[in-house]
Amino acid sequence: MTDTTHLEEKLAHLTRMVEDLSDVVARQEKELALATRRLAMLMEREAGRELDAGGSVPLADQRPPHW
Repeated sequence: MTDTTHLEEKLAHLTRMVEDLSDVVARQEKELALATRRLAMLMEREAGRELDAGGSVPLADQRPPHW
């Protein structure tokens, strides 16, 4: 096997690996965006429950103590 053939094979494998990794990153980006939207929705829902329970300000919106 010549050096050129060896380099072409290595380049092909690396190209395939980069494409596979790109697909993984794209899928994870979609999953992260979905999880972020769900978390925001759950936080809003919980803040509404705290407000309905008689609290003046949802605990998530209050400043922490100074100590």
